Amino acid sequence: VQLVESGGGLVQPGVSLRLSCAASGFTFSSAYMNWYRQAPGKERELVAGISSTGALLNYADSVKGRFTISRDNAKNTVYLQMNSLTPEDTAVYYCKVRRPLTDYWGQGTQVTVSS
Repeated sequence: VQLVESGGGLVQPGVSLRLSCAASGFTFSSAYMNWYRQAPGKERELVAGISSTGALLNYADSVKGRFTISRDNAKNTVYLQMNSLTPEDTAVYYCKVRRPLTDYWGQGTQVTVSS
């Protein structure tokens, strides 16, 4: 199993950013996918989740209305569209998949929101 995140960067408050997570090594189209984030000095927290078909979505209260999770099963990729970013969104963002024996995580992509 391999998960590779991309799309992070340094942005100013109020702008948008789209993260991608390319998956391989498992049947992506049948897997529930999650985005997590970890800010400096804080625990890793769930940001959003999406069911295998994309019909079911779940968001942390802190990102509802600003972030959108989506997936493209043909490309084995899950996305996180982040709008109206604030400094509080600064964190390393990870995608995660739960498999029968363990969870798999990507290496993370840094998002820094600063003026």
